[in-house]
Amino acid sequence: MPRPRVHDLDRLLDAAERLVVETGAHGVTVRSLAAAAGVSNGTIYHAFGSLGALLARVWLRAAGEFLDLQTELSDQAEDPVEAVTAAAGTPAAFADRRPEAARLLITVKKEDVLGPQVPDDLAGELLALDKRLIALLVRLAERLWDRRDAQAVEVLTTCVVDLPKALFRRAFAAGEPISEDSRTRLTAAVRAILLLPPPRKD
Repeated sequence: MPRPRVHDLDRLLDAAERLVVETGAHGVTVRSLAAAAGVSNGTIYHAFGSLGALLARVWLRAAGEFLDLQTELSDQAEDPVEAVTAAAGTPAAFADRRPEAARLLITVKKEDVLGPQVPDDLAGELLALDKRLIALLVRLAERLWDRRDAQAVEVLTTCVVDLPKALFRRAFAAGEPISEDSRTRLTAAVRAILLLPPPRKD
């Protein structure tokens, strides 16, 4: 059997992404994915080896594209506070471009998508993504406070990871666009948090 073409793989990943958002990762089967994508079961196994590897690839694609945009938006900001608010607002900006991928990242637990058996090569890519996010948070901490310690990174994690999930989750879960009010309130909340410097470890 010839290897599926790149656009066919993208179609498979798109279909899997939609199914995960609609049914949850545990609701996706090879049969349901094959039907949604209009391919045979064998095509899925031939292209990815297993359903688990395919779902891991779905998460990696969405998370990688998100982090690319987050890095781009934060690096474009000349003011360090604006850089943090841009990074925090990335889920809304990403949803404007890739709504299903944004819903996946916000509403579905990563552990549910990845499962216990992630191939070694994909596990390495996941680790690399985690390191990229940490590196971004460290760069932001250095720009703001000339610090790179855990306390500074934790404050930025609150701004960039925790607050957007809290404010945007309801809209994402309902499949609704992120309102301007929610975006404005996120920016205000991030700015308020940044008024206080991170604590120093005793």
